[in-house]
Amino acid sequence: MKIGKKFNQLEKNEYFHFIDNFKKYTDFNTLGMYRSICENEKLGLNDRIEIRDYANTIFGKTFDFYQLKDPKTYFDLTTLGKEMTQADERKVWDDIRINQEKILSKKKIKHRNFGEYSKHNCGCEDCPYNGIMIKQGSRFTESHMWFESDKNEYAAKEKSAKIKKQRKNSRKIISDDLEN
Repeated sequence: MKIGKKFNQLEKNEYFHFIDNFKKYTDFNTLGMYRSICENEKLGLNDRIEIRDYANTIFGKTFDFYQLKDPKTYFDLTTLGKEMTQADERKVWDDIRINQEKILSKKKIKHRNFGEYSKHNCGCEDCPYNGIMIKQGSRFTESHMWFESDKNEYAAKEKSAKIKKQRKNSRKIISDDLEN
């Protein structure tokens, strides 16, 4: 069966029905459902929170993975109905970044090309590359996933060159000492 309607046009009771019977519908999309909770103008704040909490009881692991796949939607849903200062927002984003790193290490995933991080989105409306999947680290990447524990490859190369130079200079210093 198909839902036949966009999620952001559903009523509150329809959300509960589709969540309960999600296996029966071939076009059920959990990410679309979660995004629609924020977008649906027919729902009040309390209804959105209630739907989000109910959906999390069934799709909890999927919702947690959205920290990695679609952090903006995850942020919007977790902060739904909360008054946030800039410091609070920064703290939530820092927690998301920490959890992203934990999820990647727990699942032993080496690449970081997920969801929003895998598509070109420069913000220009007429950009021909918008929405195109891109290779991790390419020049078309606007946003990339980084963590505090990441190694700085540029600094490592600089350090290597510095040590190599010191090794060469040490021989010169020794030979100069022997001559004097």
